[in-house]
Amino acid sequence: MSDSPSPSDFATLPLAPALLANLESLGYHTMTPIQAESLPAILAGRDVIGQGQTGSGKTAAFGLGVLSQLEVKAFRVQSLVLCPTRELADQVAGEVRRLARELGNVKVLTLCGGAPLKAQRDSLAHGAHVVVGTPGRIEEHLRKGSLTLDALTTLVLDEADRMLDMGFQAAIEAIVGQAPASRQTLLFSATYGAGIRPIAERMMREPLNVEVASTHDDTSIRQHFYRVADEDARVPALQRLLLSQRPASSVVFCNTKRETLQVADALNAVGFSALALNGDLEQPDRDRILAMFANKSVSILVATDVAARGLDIDALDAVFNYQIARELEVHVHRIGRTGRAGEQGVACTLVADNERYRLEKLSDFLGESLVFEPLPTLRGNPQPFTPRMATLQLGAGKKHKVRPGDILGALTGEGGIAGDQVGKIQVTERSAFVAVEREVARAALDQLANGRIKGRSFRARRVTR
Repeated sequence: MSDSPSPSDFATLPLAPALLANLESLGYHTMTPIQAESLPAILAGRDVIGQGQTGSGKTAAFGLGVLSQLEVKAFRVQSLVLCPTRELADQVAGEVRRLARELGNVKVLTLCGGAPLKAQRDSLAHGAHVVVGTPGRIEEHLRKGSLTLDALTTLVLDEADRMLDMGFQAAIEAIVGQAPASRQTLLFSATYGAGIRPIAERMMREPLNVEVASTHDDTSIRQHFYRVADEDARVPALQRLLLSQRPASSVVFCNTKRETLQVADALNAVGFSALALNGDLEQPDRDRILAMFANKSVSILVATDVAARGLDIDALDAVFNYQIARELEVHVHRIGRTGRAGEQGVACTLVADNERYRLEKLSDFLGESLVFEPLPTLRGNPQPFTPRMATLQLGAGKKHKVRPGDILGALTGEGGIAGDQVGKIQVTERSAFVAVEREVARAALDQLANGRIKGRSFRARRVTR
């Protein structure tokens, strides 16, 4: 029997030994399809256009390409990754740091709106190898002279289609105008429509096109379609589906910002635990909502497509389409949020009589017959699902040198709660969110409020909405 590696093994790539050793320690052995098709070209220095859904492994694909080209001893910005949202930028930066941890002193800096400009300028003044950020804030730093791209070797546009949807085209073109013409450009997107093509043609040189089909099929996602008579019938139908399915974690997709608020209010009014996520939120509110949903102290996120794009939502039990998405490709991206990592997911779509023509178009687009099912019959008097966790917010974050381990220690210290009663801990720039089991929330809050972290006392509160 041969011990030679499979063609899809990371070990077959011309990566530095430190990167390969780190991939091994992370449990990354076999490449995903988008990695296998794009990484050889990326490592060879080619421009690449990659199409793949969230969860396809594209971050590691361009992350390894970025790290392979770094001159670690040279403290200058050599790679820039543009993302549509702060949340995606944070996720990308975190993954690049994980991939780089065996390379030595690699500095990855996140530059996004919603954070103080001065603190970012100070961080840039100390030097960075990789910058990950949103187009608006990156352009602002370039305009003010706090960021220069003279030494840039790699430019990455992650979720390029959504950056265009969010109105970032002018900012992207301004940034590209200040980048060296000799750079490598990598563009990753879930779709590659007419809006992206002319931009890609202007900024890329003979790019390799890599398109990876969805990994979802009928066995991983069960789709259900339900007829509703009119707009007024949508909320009662959604409530019935939620009571029947009882998902611990789900997303309801709406087509407008107003609907996210209306639907979330209607669900909360009858006892569900729901929060609305749309583009009108201020960054602190967005951070709070996403923290509560991620740590499972809220079970339902009611969101627009743009607001939810790029979010790394794991273990999503179900997706509900309040209406059919306006763009048929978006429907595929929506349902792709569930049934990930080998788990089976459920996607339910409500269709009013005036949407029947859109259902026919979706059927043609998917190449399958889509039929209505009757809404489930509820037995007894089922009550809305109550989340198991509660969220506490601490008035201390990265700026105060606070780490998740410090918070865990404060909660489980003398007279504290058990470690297995603490869930996800997320530390942001100026605050931190921690999930605890609902029945110990008061005790945990007292422990944080009356204890000390890093020798200091910080304010703590329970977050409800």
